[in-house]
Amino acid sequence: MSEETREETENTGLTTVDRRRFMELTAKFGFTAAALAMTTGVVGTREAKAAGFEQEEMERKKAARYTMNIATGYIIGASRAYPIMQLDMKENIQNATDGKVYVKLSPAGQLGAGSALVQKVQTGTIQAAQHSISNFAPFAPAADIINIPYWCGENQRFVNLVTSKAWKGEINPKIEARGFKALMYITIDPRVVALRKGIKGPIRTPDQMDGIKFRVPGSKILQQFYRLVGANPTPVAWGETASAIKQGVADALDPSVEALLVFGFKDVLSSVTFTGAVPDAQVYSCNLKWFNQLPLDVREGIDFASEITFRQNLAKVPAARNYAMSEMKKEGITFYVPTDAEKQQWVKKAGAQLPAWDEIKKELIGSLDRFDRMVEAANTFNGYYVHDV
Repeated sequence: MSEETREETENTGLTTVDRRRFMELTAKFGFTAAALAMTTGVVGTREAKAAGFEQEEMERKKAARYTMNIATGYIIGASRAYPIMQLDMKENIQNATDGKVYVKLSPAGQLGAGSALVQKVQTGTIQAAQHSISNFAPFAPAADIINIPYWCGENQRFVNLVTSKAWKGEINPKIEARGFKALMYITIDPRVVALRKGIKGPIRTPDQMDGIKFRVPGSKILQQFYRLVGANPTPVAWGETASAIKQGVADALDPSVEALLVFGFKDVLSSVTFTGAVPDAQVYSCNLKWFNQLPLDVREGIDFASEITFRQNLAKVPAARNYAMSEMKKEGITFYVPTDAEKQQWVKKAGAQLPAWDEIKKELIGSLDRFDRMVEAANTFNGYYVHDV
């Protein structure tokens, strides 16, 4: 595979030949039908599949009373390595509302990504979107509480938390006050410590972080976390991160292993450590005003569809992780899980129990007692199992 073809495959999920066929099918049958034809395992030629999907889409759209535009930054088919479940979300909403809602997917950044999508949901430009909780935080700050390290970083603790009465009673109302409804929270995996080639690894303890130029997003909480463990936080826009890593402007970054594969970092990394500090979690947000104007049975259908998709996401996590790790191992990347003793060194140096986090806790959710209730919720199993590293 040529370097040009390799890059295109990583960015779009399609080879050059597949991309050409995709464009041909899109021109003939429309985006959604073409995407479904290229990514499903239904037997038959892609032209026949696309034609069948186009007919079904036309019938569903014509029969529906409401259209729900759901935008994401990921291609359809990305769930193999990054389980955001957008096709499942579409299917489940359409079926759970008995066809009263037609879901129009706008994937692959067609309408933007990250905070741009959050803003469009808030203003009602689109009905719903999938994005990270970190991108949600500037619009609904209370949700940023998950970025305080070492209290809900593991998948199971995160799932316990967002399905708890404490979260639904404390955080969701604050989100709704900003004009959003959280349809479902998506588990991907915790953030990691991923080193670029040329930097000795893997990182086992926080002492090895001393002086590391660590790429961070705009989150002040994450910046403080990496300062506490001795790194040099280096804010870099996501679109510039790959070149920053290649050029040595940054030595490390922290997305989940699934995100590292999807966004094409496997050629520039040497090692990945599963520190389990902070969830690299996502959310499907919906414009609250639009949702509340729907009839009760339609709202209940969307809620039920979100529950179904949430459970599908939990089941998909280990498969997506294994695929991402397998592909990255082919490029020589090594993976490391700290021992319990090593993990405790990270917790001791930067964990949520430190007084350094007290003011942030009070700012985000009002009091330390409320945060303690959140911690208790994160440690209480609610019947939703998810696999951890």
